[in-house]
Amino acid sequence: MNAIGIAVAVEARKAVASRVVPWTTGILGVGLAALTGALLAAAAVGDERVLARLGPLAEADGWALLVGTAAQILAAGGFGACGILIAWLYGREFADGTVAGLFALPVRRSSIALGKLAVYLAWAATMAVGLTVLLTVLGAAAGLPATDPDGATQLLRIPVLTILTAFLAVPAGWVASLARSVLAGIATTIILLVAAQVCAVLGVGSWIPLVAPALWAIDPGAVPWPALASVLVVPAVFGGATALTWARMQLDR
Repeated sequence: MNAIGIAVAVEARKAVASRVVPWTTGILGVGLAALTGALLAAAAVGDERVLARLGPLAEADGWALLVGTAAQILAAGGFGACGILIAWLYGREFADGTVAGLFALPVRRSSIALGKLAVYLAWAATMAVGLTVLLTVLGAAAGLPATDPDGATQLLRIPVLTILTAFLAVPAGWVASLARSVLAGIATTIILLVAAQVCAVLGVGSWIPLVAPALWAIDPGAVPWPALASVLVVPAVFGGATALTWARMQLDR
């Protein structure tokens, strides 16, 4: 097994043994299902405040309404969960005081950083599948047709949005490494989330990677594919920056 493979195996074992990963996973899954179900129920009885919050989605129905509502929640809540998790993955070594021991390992620190990123992305992929299944069950429980081909097309937006949202949170891991603080990574997540909300309100988000996935998940026709593909630059740049930060890390500063 090569160095990165060893790092991935070790980081995966640490993540599974932690409380942060299962709690983050559970809160995101339960929260998404509960909030989506509550909003759909409120919209069904004509709650004006909820209909106003849904915007154009208020005129949709069936799977389109369910997926669009879930996408709004997932874009914000999912980003927060991803930011917290990746900030913890990198920042925990400094918070727990275990970073010094990493210098004695035969595995390069850059490989450890990439191993953490691989574990994070594997978690995101698992969540993408899990959340899609969860919303499928929720839709079936709400009486939506399980054999509707349009429903399957609508649901495919959820795993794509989940993965792209996880990509956008990678800068939080870099900041947590640079500042050697979990809280710095979480603060970065909050700042990016606020910035995304502001861009969405101003209507300038279709070509901004931070906003494009959410807008696409709600209305695919509103975001061109090149703009959506630009999100891939974020994990590539900041994942590389994080690995470089760990490679150059020194204990005295």
